[in-house]
Amino acid sequence: MSGASERRNRIDAAVLIVDDEADIRELLELTLLRMGLGADSAGSLAEARELLAEHKYKLCLTDMRLPDGEGLSLVREIARDHPDLPVAVITAYGSMENAVTALKVGAFDYLSKPVSLEQLRALVKSVFELPKPGGAGLKPVGATSLTGDSPTMLQVRGMIERLARSQAPVYISGESGSGKERAARLIHENGARAARPFMAVNCGAIPENLMESEFFGYRKGAFTGADADRDGFFQAANGGTMFLDEVGDLPLPMQVKLLRAIQEKRVRRVGDTAEQAVDLRIISATHRNLKELVDQGRFRQDLFYRLNVIELRMPSLRERREDIPALVDVLLSRLAREAGIPVPRVDDAAMEALMRYAFPGNVRELENILERALALHSGAAIVVEDLHLEPVDDDGGAESVAGGGVALERESLQDFLDRVERQAILDALAKTDGNRTAAARLLGVTFRSLRYRLERLGMKE
Repeated sequence: MSGASERRNRIDAAVLIVDDEADIRELLELTLLRMGLGADSAGSLAEARELLAEHKYKLCLTDMRLPDGEGLSLVREIARDHPDLPVAVITAYGSMENAVTALKVGAFDYLSKPVSLEQLRALVKSVFELPKPGGAGLKPVGATSLTGDSPTMLQVRGMIERLARSQAPVYISGESGSGKERAARLIHENGARAARPFMAVNCGAIPENLMESEFFGYRKGAFTGADADRDGFFQAANGGTMFLDEVGDLPLPMQVKLLRAIQEKRVRRVGDTAEQAVDLRIISATHRNLKELVDQGRFRQDLFYRLNVIELRMPSLRERREDIPALVDVLLSRLAREAGIPVPRVDDAAMEALMRYAFPGNVRELENILERALALHSGAAIVVEDLHLEPVDDDGGAESVAGGGVALERESLQDFLDRVERQAILDALAKTDGNRTAAARLLGVTFRSLRYRLERLGMKE
């Protein structure tokens, strides 16, 4: 500790290093010093507690195993007593369960031994670019960034603000159309990686035989048609965030490769012999129940626990009906602006119908309903007939709603959702004169995703 005290005279110590191996401490100290950062070192929990009581740090790096206890205890103490101090854990090779546990109790990120200096520098840079807590709230992303002031949405936005300060993997659950990708973008845009890429990947839209090359890239000559080197999703998202949408659709062989890439933070392009280091945050989502897929043997348990470090649940629109008027205002304003027409009002009967509707497709369905109504209405206001909603029963829900959940009497849930999706695609294609690229843009999906949906729904292109 005396060496660290001497360095304090030359440069303020911004980082606390906690490790019982002197050579590790020295390596980390020298690396940080070259980055212009001073460091204090502790070889035990007791020494670390003394330093934390005496000084303020901007980052703590701690080993998981110390002579007088577990680094996990220090992570918990820092989360409790120094909530503004990011802490990253250093884990032994192959001890990913320890890293995941540390992330769950409040660690910012992790490093694996032997420590990669490249990854250490990336971690340190991300910490010193972190937004300060208690700021002006979430920076909006898009025109309808989680609109609504219902208690449920206030809780979701508060959770997102906390998640933005972490690097822990996040699993976003929720029904289709509930805003999972918007939530992922908000986490990214309000975190330290905001200036770096956000790569959204629809796992269900990639043919299985192309998955490895799409995710990891390939070398020229790796296979027929590989006439040049090409980066994959991991390389394109390097430094930023990768959003794995519909991750439950990944086949088991790809799950194994994805797990290794996430754990080791390294990938190998198809046809290459060398690995590339990658530094990115993983956010995943699906409308399916991943735990059930694990129980059925269709999703790897180790990958599930690696992705599901922190879960963010996006509520359905049925759970926050009080937000519907605000969503209608925001969505109609944007749609009318894009169409270059005045914003029509929604009459009371139409708004009441929207408030009673079940919305199996959630906010995405509401947007589609309003876009269609905007095109069809003929008066100064949108009326019930312009909405083309399913009939409602006397209990205030759509005929397809029973017991608070979606239970279709005339058709299965999947058939109903397919019909809604099919109609949305047909509407988009009609608006774009059959231009599938423009239709995909209008629907807010990739061209590849639209092509996959057309095939799945049996629609002729």
